[in-house]
Amino acid sequence: MNTAPKTTLSRRTVFKQLGAGALALGALSAAPAAKAEHVYKPKKGRINQSVCWWCYKPMTVEQLADDAVRMGLHSVELLQPEQLPAIQKRGLTCAMISSHGFVKGFAHPEEHNECIEILTDRINKASDGGFQNVITFSGYRRGLSTEEGMKNMVEGLKKIVSHADKKKVNLVIEMLNSRVNINMKGHPDYFCDSMDMTADIVKQVGSERMKILFDIYHVQIMHGDIITRIKQYHPLIAHYHTGGNPGRNEIDETQEINYPAVMNAIADTGYKGFVGQEFIPVHDKFTSLNAAVKLCDV
Repeated sequence: MNTAPKTTLSRRTVFKQLGAGALALGALSAAPAAKAEHVYKPKKGRINQSVCWWCYKPMTVEQLADDAVRMGLHSVELLQPEQLPAIQKRGLTCAMISSHGFVKGFAHPEEHNECIEILTDRINKASDGGFQNVITFSGYRRGLSTEEGMKNMVEGLKKIVSHADKKKVNLVIEMLNSRVNINMKGHPDYFCDSMDMTADIVKQVGSERMKILFDIYHVQIMHGDIITRIKQYHPLIAHYHTGGNPGRNEIDETQEINYPAVMNAIADTGYKGFVGQEFIPVHDKFTSLNAAVKLCDV
């Protein structure tokens, strides 16, 4: 009886079947892990998104930069010069470089020199690294009249904006809300707490390099009419920030701002800069940020 060929064929068949079964089991076991690792990345290209590091402390810049890369973001912002190499080695930019902070600013002449010294350094480093924007602030009112404060602001900013123009870097002033008295959610007595006044100051400085940081959260608290103001002031705006109101937390269904509508309004102006996610997460940081990235991808 010639059974050898039949036996050999059966072994081969068995081994093939076992191998196929192992592959199938491997695929099944890998499937849940792949699902758990699903991360939303922007697909539509109308809004360039960034993330502000300070909101995610105690995460390191490196950790947040790695998460940003996983989400398909291109910027981690509000960094000091010594933090920039960490994002550069990951192929990211810094959409807004930090400077002198919001406590001091250009509303008071006695603070001009200190702010100008810091801004000069930041503008130089931005130019050297190929970064576009450096933030600045008004500081606090501390009894100043609006007229006097505006005069001081224009005089002080004119002293430094020429250097920004020379270096081809935008000097960007942020309006903050003065109504909420909670740390990093509001700034009582901040001078530039009006978008209209901030825009007037920028116009009086009279430089293409003097721009506005339009923080959607702060504007909502002080004014409302976010989309109207975006349309009104978009030629002066170099950057946007997000944040849920009330609370400056997740930009989800718990808050009052309709972010998809706001993002569409920004995109419709032809804006090509960055929108920085600047809310303070109360839930899992990665999950909340990724949900915001998806929401703003309009």
